[in-house]
Amino acid sequence: MLTLDKFEEAAEKVKEVTLNTNLVYSEYFSSVSGNKVYFKPENMQYTGAYKVRGAYYKISTLSEEERSKGLITASAGNHAQGVAYAAKIYGVKAVIVMPTTTPLIKVNRTKSYGAEVVLYGNVYDEACEYAMKLAKEEGYTFIHPFNDLDVATGQGSIAMEIIKELPTVDYILVPIGGGGLATGVSVLAKLLNPKIKVIGVEPAGANCMQESLKAGKVVTLPAVNTIADGTAVKTPGNLLFPYLQENLDDIITVEDRELIVAFLDMVENHKMIVENSGLLTAAAVKHIKDNGKKIVAILSGGNMDVITMSSIVQHGLIERDRIFTVSVLLPDKPGELVRVADVIAKLKGNVIKLEHNQFVSTNRNAAVELRITIEAFGHDHKEEICEALRKAGYNPRNVKPSL
Repeated sequence: MLTLDKFEEAAEKVKEVTLNTNLVYSEYFSSVSGNKVYFKPENMQYTGAYKVRGAYYKISTLSEEERSKGLITASAGNHAQGVAYAAKIYGVKAVIVMPTTTPLIKVNRTKSYGAEVVLYGNVYDEACEYAMKLAKEEGYTFIHPFNDLDVATGQGSIAMEIIKELPTVDYILVPIGGGGLATGVSVLAKLLNPKIKVIGVEPAGANCMQESLKAGKVVTLPAVNTIADGTAVKTPGNLLFPYLQENLDDIITVEDRELIVAFLDMVENHKMIVENSGLLTAAAVKHIKDNGKKIVAILSGGNMDVITMSSIVQHGLIERDRIFTVSVLLPDKPGELVRVADVIAKLKGNVIKLEHNQFVSTNRNAAVELRITIEAFGHDHKEEICEALRKAGYNPRNVKPSL
């Protein structure tokens, strides 16, 4: 049972391994949503995510014998680091099975805490099956990343901190992968103040909890497809499901493109790196239509490798029309390229790439293709540049940028 006494015990215990993540008020997200938006920045934890809470509390409840057998878990990265860090503190062995698609930073950070890392499977569910197999074969004590009530209790300590700091909170937005964080937060929030609305947020391409709640039972998605790797789970926790049925007020799903824009918004306005799963709640604040409310969005983690960041930034700029590509046809004769460049320069567009295709037509004098990738100030500026090119007789056609 998830009781208030257990939550209070966990809240005290996790103070041994957590940093203070005081709420951060966001003027930008408040202005675009019509609400008062606060972030709970768990991306700032020592391990880069909230997962250390549940892992540490769970391990603290084990007997000496259970710990001495060695610990094993499966994780897409953040729970892995939580277990590895907690095992290091207790001085016990930890084996972590991670999907082969896990970002390198999460693999390396997990190893840095002294854990043995095994890469297996393409998604979390496959890694978890293999971890359970190893637990039986080697006698390890298995620490489930979400489908465990002690783990969920540890995660619920976040709600205790939120409500102590902002007692008048109206909404708490919580990311959902398997459901451990959402269970702990929603149950404790309702125990402390039943009027608080707790909204789960899932990737649209991995909405296993939403589908399960619709069906009234735990269901398994045939596949998951999302850039939010930390919440790419096909089957939610069956032990947690009854608690979420009772305590979650709603679920919002977020498209990957929304996460890309949210990443840029977070970097530009708060100078914080938040991983895609952690950005689910930031993207979801725009979906709340109940204006004038106090909303706390839990930023669950910030473990993102540099290559992923680079890709997200580039796609975010494209999504915002800060970078775009147009194709124009022009005669293959001296001066035409300068004329096109002059049209763009007069409107302060910055040309960052040119691709010249002389073979679009058999008659080069009639037409060759020029693809121009331009840096602009946003959608309105893009349209202004395209209109100027039309007036100059070039009839620009939008094409997908190739950066």
